[in-house]
Amino acid sequence: MPGGGRCPDCGSTELVEDSHYSQSQLVCSDCGCVVTEGVLTTTFTDEGNLREVTYSRSTGESEQVSRSQQRGLRRVRDLCRVLQLPSTFEDTAIAYYQQAYQHSGIRAARLQKKEVLVGCCVLITCRQHNWPLTMGTICALLYADLDVFSGTYMQIVKLLGLDVPSLCLADLVKTYCSSFKLFQASPSVPAKYVEDKDKMLSRTLQLVELANETWLVTGRHPLPVITAATFLAWQSLQPSDRLTCSLARFCKLANVDLPYPAASRLQELLAILLRMAEQLAWLQVLKLDKRSVVKHIGDLLQHRHMLVRMAFQDGIAETEDQEKEQQGQRQEQRHGEEEVDSSLDLPKGKRPASPALLLPPCMLKPPKRIRPILPVSTVTGDENISDSEIEQYLRTPQEVRDFERAQAASHASTSVPNPP
Repeated sequence: MPGGGRCPDCGSTELVEDSHYSQSQLVCSDCGCVVTEGVLTTTFTDEGNLREVTYSRSTGESEQVSRSQQRGLRRVRDLCRVLQLPSTFEDTAIAYYQQAYQHSGIRAARLQKKEVLVGCCVLITCRQHNWPLTMGTICALLYADLDVFSGTYMQIVKLLGLDVPSLCLADLVKTYCSSFKLFQASPSVPAKYVEDKDKMLSRTLQLVELANETWLVTGRHPLPVITAATFLAWQSLQPSDRLTCSLARFCKLANVDLPYPAASRLQELLAILLRMAEQLAWLQVLKLDKRSVVKHIGDLLQHRHMLVRMAFQDGIAETEDQEKEQQGQRQEQRHGEEEVDSSLDLPKGKRPASPALLLPPCMLKPPKRIRPILPVSTVTGDENISDSEIEQYLRTPQEVRDFERAQAASHASTSVPNPP
C-alpha cells in the first residue's frame, strides 16, 4: 500500500482497500483488522498515520465553499460587470463579501439579507474609491427594499470596521443628470424640451449648492433635491416654452422615477428664490410668485451669496454686531430719519421688518409631538392603611403607647361575646 501504513494489531503492511456498500474501508489482509472505516476527509498529518478525524478538523471543511456563498460571489461579479466597474473594484468587493460571510450572523441571515449584502459590498467599494454611485441605483438593480438595504449597509460597515467617506454631492449631480433623456431629440421628447447638457448641468449644480447653503440638503436624501433643482434649471433656460410643464411630466420625459419628496423640495427651493428676489430692486416692482420667479433664476444665482446674506439672518452673533453698529451710528442717522422713512413708505419711528432666521426646515416646522396623558389620581383619603404603614408615621413613644392601647381595646371588643 502507498504511504507505508501498518496494521495496529499485527503490524503487517499488507493493507488492502475493500469497498463495503458506499464506504471505502482499509483492511489488513493477514489478520482481517479494519484499519479505517467511512473516512470522509482527513488532515494532512493524519493521512500518513491512517487515523480517522472529524469533518470540522479535516481539510475539506476549509476548502469547501457553501452554495449560498458561491452564488453571492457570482452576484458580486455580475453586478460589477453590469456597472462597468474596474477589475480592482471587483476584487475589493469580493474580499469584503468573503469577510462579511465569515460572521455567523451573516451566514444565518435570511436570503433577502444575503442578496442585499452583494450590493452593500459593491457600494462600499465605490464609496471608498470616490465612484459616484447611489444606494437607490443598486436597489433598483437588485429589486431590493431601501430600508433593508440601508440597515444592512450600516451593519456591514460597523461589523468590518470600515472607513467609508460620504459621497461628493457634485459628482452625484453629474452622474444623476447624465441619465436624463433630454439631451437628444427623440419621438418621445419634443424639440422645445431638448436642452444642452453642459448648460443644464452647470445651472443644476448652482441650484444644488444654493440648497446646500440654505439647509435643504442636510439630513435628507439628495436625489429629491437634485430632481427639483434639475427641473428648475431646465425650466429657467427656456421659461416661455417650459413653464407649463409639471414636475411629473418632466420626470416622465426624462425617463427617471419621480421621488416622493421631490415636490416638497421644489416648493422649498422656490420659497428660497422668492426670498432672494425680494432683495433685488428691479424685481421688487414685478411682484413675483413661485411661477414667475423661475424666469429670473439666472440673475438670482449670479448674486446668490450676497442675496442669501441679505435675505436671511445668519445667527444671533450677526444680529448683535448689527445692533452695536446701529447704536454707534444712531446719532448720524437721526437727521436723515425722515428721508429714510419716506423712501421706505413706513410710518415715522418704525423700522423695516428684520430678515428671517436661516434655520433648517425641521426647526422652522417642527413635527407635532403627542402629549402624554397624565394618569388621573384616584386617591380619596378613605383607603385602609396597613399596620406596617401606620408604624412608619409613629414618631414619639407616647404615640406608640396610644397605638398599642387602641389596638388592644379593639381586640378586646371583638373577643367579648354578644349578650343574650
